[in-house]
Amino acid sequence: MKFRENCTYALATVSSMGVRITPVDRQPVHTSHTFEMQATSAESNVLNVASSLGLKTKVLTRFVKDSAIASFIKSELRRRGIDYEGVEVAQGGPWGYRHQFNIADSGFGLRGPRVLNDRAGEVGRTIAASDFDMERIFGQEGVAILHLSGLIAALSPETTQACLEVARAAKAHGTRISFDLNFRASFWEGREEELRRDFQEIASLSDILIGNEEDFQLALGIDGPEAGGKGIAAKIDGFKGMIEEVRKAYPNVSVFATTLREVFNANCHNWGGIMLADGEWYIEMPREIQVMDRIGGGDGFVGGFLYGLVQGWENEKCLHFGWATGALAASMLTDYGTPADEEQVWSIYKGNARVKR
Repeated sequence: MKFRENCTYALATVSSMGVRITPVDRQPVHTSHTFEMQATSAESNVLNVASSLGLKTKVLTRFVKDSAIASFIKSELRRRGIDYEGVEVAQGGPWGYRHQFNIADSGFGLRGPRVLNDRAGEVGRTIAASDFDMERIFGQEGVAILHLSGLIAALSPETTQACLEVARAAKAHGTRISFDLNFRASFWEGREEELRRDFQEIASLSDILIGNEEDFQLALGIDGPEAGGKGIAAKIDGFKGMIEEVRKAYPNVSVFATTLREVFNANCHNWGGIMLADGEWYIEMPREIQVMDRIGGGDGFVGGFLYGLVQGWENEKCLHFGWATGALAASMLTDYGTPADEEQVWSIYKGNARVKR
């Protein structure tokens, strides 16, 4: 895949930033008294791989003015090497705007993780394309890949419209579009018809589509083949059959990908991935990985996968790298993967956990 040359940013995204609070020592939320806090969003998690490895990235968002939580988020993004810009919105009193809270535990053994989303009054729901100077960002500065997810695209009517307008502007300036469908039924309730239409338009603008069979069926209305059994082989066959249908509807898309996961318990998964690029299939058969916290593993996969693409690597190498950055994210208590360097990622891929001195 060819990218626009001389771009300031390898990756940019539209995102509603918030905070994630997790109990210490892998304890459940409902019995815990001590929590750790981090800045989070699915989209910024994807950028984190590239920013950790030295590429410039940017989040387009909104902040609550004079908010300590907003200051914390900005500080964390700076620490992670992610640029940001966004309008400052007055809180408007105790019942006004705020940043989302994501409350989650990691699970342990047969006790699976539980995630509670507290998004009432979320300032990110008001993001508008007019917040940003599209000509400067995509025309003058330049962006290789604009990454969008179905979470921000379905968050509110305002963010849906913002994603559409930003994607159109990016496409007009030669930016490649990556779209992780990320279907969430609770976000779609009561808006199914309009979201289906708008997701179809974003997909029509996209060069890279990421999602599982259910994402393509529910978000884009694609009728895939009937399920042919259980297990990884059936999942792979089902995904291949689905993508053949998607390609007919979206011939402009040149890359498709998704993760493959089997859960044995909260601490042990089989982890794999599958990719179609330039008409050829690439499969990373699932291997067993140990899991510290599974949340963000998919974002880690996408982050490493897109990093490889923008670096100009061969397709299979991109899939391998994405597999490893997803496994890396699952080994950390943050919901984003932060590789020290490429060597660390390749050591994970090779199964080499020996100490490096």
